Amino acid sequence: MDGKVQGQNGVSAEAPIPLLTPYTLGKFQLSHRVVLAPLTRQRSWNNVPQPHAILYYSQRTTKGGLLIAEATGVSNTAQGYPQTPGIWTKEQVEAWKPIVDAVHAKGGIFFCQIWHVGRVSNTGFQPNGQAPISCTDKPLTPQTRSNGIDVAQFSTPRRLTTEEIPQVVNDFRLAARNAIEAGFDGVEIHGAHGYLLDQFMKDQVNDRTDKYGGSLENRCRFPLEVVEAIVDEIGADKVGIRLSPFANYSEAGDSNPKALGLYMAESLNKYRLVYCHMVEPRMKTVVEKYESPHSLLPMRKAFRGTFIVAGGYDREDGNNAVAENRADLVAYGRVFLANPDLPKRFALNALLNKYNRETFYTPDPIVGYTDYPFLEDIE
Repeated sequence: MDGKVQGQNGVSAEAPIPLLTPYTLGKFQLSHRVVLAPLTRQRSWNNVPQPHAILYYSQRTTKGGLLIAEATGVSNTAQGYPQTPGIWTKEQVEAWKPIVDAVHAKGGIFFCQIWHVGRVSNTGFQPNGQAPISCTDKPLTPQTRSNGIDVAQFSTPRRLTTEEIPQVVNDFRLAARNAIEAGFDGVEIHGAHGYLLDQFMKDQVNDRTDKYGGSLENRCRFPLEVVEAIVDEIGADKVGIRLSPFANYSEAGDSNPKALGLYMAESLNKYRLVYCHMVEPRMKTVVEKYESPHSLLPMRKAFRGTFIVAGGYDREDGNNAVAENRADLVAYGRVFLANPDLPKRFALNALLNKYNRETFYTPDPIVGYTDYPFLEDIE
């Protein structure tokens, strides 16, 4: 993949394809700018990554390509979906190792996204059937999952006490340490999509009156404590974060998302994170794009590290974002799920496989997971 396009008469034109130009991400040399977005696939039995994930991630690996693993629980209270992986036990760490090794064997760079769902859970996912934890005790109404089929039910959460919050920070720190032990090149802190960190940040959810609620600074305190703890534990060159200030997934909206995004972008600078990964304002839900007057450009300008964008991008959109310096890297989810050789297809401007939404979260270890065809299988 040299990023050249075919000119007239089949002669190679010299104009490089922006997405397929090299990029230096901290200490990592990327050969292109097409990133595998973190994608929940619900195929990790009993919260333990499975051998079938070796092929799945390996298929989507290119030499010098960045992959972000599916959201991975930091503790036994972090889960809110069936069969999602964790990284809080020795068994889980050991199970991740061959998956990470397979990505490294093909020259890929692999970050683990670590999360806590907070109130996006129910007692069935919690130890001893206890209530999910959050910044609030406001319950969440039932939500249709992003496959458009399943409806998730949620239990009323328990509001964390001020004194308990450092323990959750510590859970994130230990998860980051475990990710490095498993061989990952770094971690992405999941601060987006209405999960625990986002619940604290968003004023639609956070109704606390202690030092973790009220003002913008207070609402961002817990997420930034998580950032600081992880940076101290594994080094800033191995830490990224994902944020979605404009989204209102799981009833986690904010009255001033631009101010929130800017405050976080500016605050993150002092920790020198290797990247900030933001979700486009146009993504009102996980799958639904709409016209938005908002832009990530102010956050792009404010953040001094690598800026990754995600949310409904196609090849042309992604190329424009890089060419216009609105982003350094572009993360692709559903199209990368369905096209394991996506960078190659972008290089050739080839047709893309269509994704099947019905198999996003089905437990089959092959169908809808590792059976999407490569270009050479079609020709």
